[in-house]
Amino acid sequence: MKIGILGAGNIGKQLANKLAAVGHDVKVAHSRLPEEIPAEAVETGARATTPGDAMTDIDVAILSMPYTAYEDVKPLIASLPDEVVVIDTANYFPNRDVVIPEIEAGEVESVWVQNLLGRPVTKAWNTIFMMSLRERGRPKGDPQRVAGPVSGDRVRDREVAIALMDDTGFDGFDAGSLSESWRQQPSAPVYCTDLTYDEVGPALASAERERLPRRRELTAAVFAERQDQWTAESVAQIHRALNT
Repeated sequence: MKIGILGAGNIGKQLANKLAAVGHDVKVAHSRLPEEIPAEAVETGARATTPGDAMTDIDVAILSMPYTAYEDVKPLIASLPDEVVVIDTANYFPNRDVVIPEIEAGEVESVWVQNLLGRPVTKAWNTIFMMSLRERGRPKGDPQRVAGPVSGDRVRDREVAIALMDDTGFDGFDAGSLSESWRQQPSAPVYCTDLTYDEVGPALASAERERLPRRRELTAAVFAERQDQWTAESVAQIHRALNT
C-alpha cells in the first residue's frame, strides 16, 4: 500500500521503519526539514519528504503527532480522497499538549480529531508503548503476540488498520465505533499493558470512563520520577498495576 506518515517521533519513525520493511511504499514527514528525519525512520526504505508530498497519492494517512499539530495539517487531510484511510495513533496529554476544552469536558479524543479534520478517522497503535512497538512485535500466531484495539466508524478502514498492525508484528482487535474508543485512551486497562488478543476484549469492557483522567495523572507522575530506567516489560507492569 502507499502510506504517508505525518510525524517522525517515537511512534511515527517505528511505523515508517516497520511498514517499509514488509514492502509498503512509505513516505514520512514532520514539521522540520526532510533531512532532519531520524535515520531509524528511513533505514528500511521509507522516504523522508515534506508533509504535502507525504499526503499526496496515498492509500493510508497515519497521523502520529501531538494533538496541538493537527490544526496545522487539517488542510492536507481535507484534500485527501474519501477512500483514503486516516489513522490516528496519538493520545491526549494536557501536561504535554495545550489543554483542549472539548476533551476536558469529556469528548472522546479521536472523535475530537475526526470533528476537527471533518472526515472519518480510525484509532490504532495508540495503546502500544514506544519500546514495545520497537521490541515486542512477533509473528502472527505467536501465543504471546501483543494486541491492540482498532476503532473507527467505517468497517473497511478498521480492516485496513488491522492488516497494517499485523504487518508491524501486532494483532489488531476490532473494537467497533470511534465513539467507544475512550476505552483505549491513556490509563484504560488496555493502554500500554501489552495484552494478548484474547485479553483485549475483557480489558475494553472493564474500562471506567470517569477514572481515566485521574489515573492518567497518577501514571504520568510515576514515570516522571524515574524517566530513564524503564524497559518494555516494566512499563507494561506499571500500567497493569495502575490501570486495572
